[in-house]
Amino acid sequence: MHLPDAETSAFDSSATQARRWGRRLLHSRWALMALAVALMLLLLWVWRPLMLIPGTQQLVMPGGDPHLRALMRTISAAESNVMRPYHVLHGGGAVGTLERHPNRCEAIGQGPNRGNCSTAAGRYQLLYRTWLELAARYHPDRTDDALDAVSLSFSALNQDVVVHAWLADPRPWRTDLSAQLRQGRVVPVLRRLSGTWTSLGYGIETNSMSRELPGLYRRLLSDELDRAERGEAAGDGGKKKAAQR
Repeated sequence: MHLPDAETSAFDSSATQARRWGRRLLHSRWALMALAVALMLLLLWVWRPLMLIPGTQQLVMPGGDPHLRALMRTISAAESNVMRPYHVLHGGGAVGTLERHPNRCEAIGQGPNRGNCSTAAGRYQLLYRTWLELAARYHPDRTDDALDAVSLSFSALNQDVVVHAWLADPRPWRTDLSAQLRQGRVVPVLRRLSGTWTSLGYGIETNSMSRELPGLYRRLLSDELDRAERGEAAGDGGKKKAAQR
């Protein structure tokens, strides 16, 4: 059957338009996909400290001062940047239980103390003797006998609670760290703490994270302040539910 020339021309024109629309739709899909990928890469770059640095993961401890919580996450980014920071030993090994501080002296392979060993353990890489002193002072299950600190739990929650209380106490630091942080004095605070956590820089040791820490702290603080704002509302709701029971 032979179609008239006019009908053939109209058919060809429709087919051409259909192909054009198909190409435009395909190009639009590729453009949208490229835009989505670009946005994802941008977000990954902006929030890379929270996504790519496992030491910055949220604390197990609820509540507390958002400025000190951000500081604790910054410290652990430098000291224990692993997926299970509460279990890590000096050198990268790990323990399976946190019933007690492991008190294992692991060899120091580099730095000014190379050849010695360290009992540093946990998210904040606390030496065994340091843990005993802090636990006797700040542990929620402490007793009047400092010797009981030997048997106190080294759980993830207790690591957070003890270090938060330590940082909140002006006496050992001879300054109010939280007040300093509220004034934006991040570098002076990191410098003051570098004698305790040498990987913060400014002292005998540094690492690839040291120069990133002030900016990292500010991003973590933003995250903590956002969480605190949401948590206050959740806390109020929790209190209301508890009051209704």
